[in-house]
Amino acid sequence: MSSSPARFERIAFLASQAPEAEKAREALVRRYGDAKPEDSDVIVPLGGDGFMLRTLHKFMTAGKPFYGMHRGTVGFLMNEFREEDLRERLAAAQTTLIRPLVMRALDADGATHEYRAINEVSLFRQIYQAARLRILVDGKERLDELVADGVLVATPAGSTAYNLSVQGPIIPVGAPLLALTPISPFRPRHWRGALLPDTATVTIEVLEPERRPVAAVADHDEVRSITRVDIRRDPDIAMRMMFDPGHNLDERILREQFVH
Repeated sequence: MSSSPARFERIAFLASQAPEAEKAREALVRRYGDAKPEDSDVIVPLGGDGFMLRTLHKFMTAGKPFYGMHRGTVGFLMNEFREEDLRERLAAAQTTLIRPLVMRALDADGATHEYRAINEVSLFRQIYQAARLRILVDGKERLDELVADGVLVATPAGSTAYNLSVQGPIIPVGAPLLALTPISPFRPRHWRGALLPDTATVTIEVLEPERRPVAAVADHDEVRSITRVDIRRDPDIAMRMMFDPGHNLDERILREQFVH
């Protein structure tokens, strides 16, 4: 066997609660050893996309690369699982940079909440009545009123997730863009959203917040009864995700556009 690069000697294996993920972790630890994430050269999450997102959030500022292997349900962000030749696969892997969004939400009590999102920041109506929202981009009003179930801002990495399910555009992962996509719009009925430069700050104000309360969600962190939210890309964080050649995130997003 060829010698492996020193930078991938220390591997941290993390498993979701799925039995197949736990079993895979045990097998990999026996073969390659196990390091603490903070001491590792690479973090290897074992599970599905949900577990990968939780791992990315937990170690967002650790400066470690992530190489996921699919042992869960949805595996869009994961590589194929194999026990053999892991260090060789790591050495040959291609890296994609993922940059998160920052959500700053102001609630009805005047408190500010800050969370980060890898996929999207979404606003949803909390009750049976549609939300009434005002949208500004870099401080300039672009839509004086959106009546809808909600609206979201998605990163390129998140453009094939919830954004795609509400008819938003797929964005190549390296494109300097964000998707602004309405969720079940009632008025203006035919507005399908916008593509924005990833340097933009999107501000969404809630009209009639007492009568039509709205919640804001950054991936899985929720703030209820908001009055305003500011969304922008975090310029200080870039996470490195590693993929097998020919199966990187750019290629997967490109393929997704030809699914029928």
